Amino acid sequence: MTEILPRQALDPAAFREALALHAAGVVVITARSGGAPAGLTATSFSSVSLAPPLVSFYVDRSSTTWPALRAAGRFAVNILAGDQADLAARFARRGVDRFAPPTSWRSDEHGTPLLDGAGAHLTCVAHSTVDIGDHILVVGLVTGADLIDGDRPLLYHRGLFGRFLPHR
Repeated sequence: MTEILPRQALDPAAFREALALHAAGVVVITARSGGAPAGLTATSFSSVSLAPPLVSFYVDRSSTTWPALRAAGRFAVNILAGDQADLAARFARRGVDRFAPPTSWRSDEHGTPLLDGAGAHLTCVAHSTVDIGDHILVVGLVTGADLIDGDRPLLYHRGLFGRFLPHR
C-alpha cells in the first residue's frame, strides 16, 4: 500500500466543494442524557451491517452535543421527511433549545426523544466509536424500527436542504 503524505492531501476548501456535489440523506440523532434531551443533525448517516443490524454517523470532535450523546448509551436516528428542512436546520444550529416549540417530539419507553413527522425512527444502543481525523465515527446496534412514511426523504446538496423526486 502506498503511503499518502499529509502534504499530498486535497486542500480542505476544494474537498468541501467536491463533497457538496454528493446528495446525502438527513437525520437527527437524539438521546436523553442526565434527564435532558439532546440532538444534532447529521448527513453522514449510513447502514453498516444487516447481521447484526448496525448503523453509523460521524460527529465533529468539537460538537457541544456529543458529550451528552456519548453519555446516553442509547440514541434514536430520526430519518427526516422531505418537509422537515426547518427541523434539520434547527438541530444544526448552536445555542438554541432544539427541543422547544415548534419542535414536536415524544419519548420512547427508554426516554429517548423521537421527533414527530419523521419518516422513520431507528432506536439504537451504542456499539462502538472510533476517532477518525477531526470527527468521531459512532456505530449503533439497531434495537427497533418505527417506519412511519418513507415516501419523500429530506436531502442535503450543495449546502441546501431539498426533497427527492423520483424519475417516472
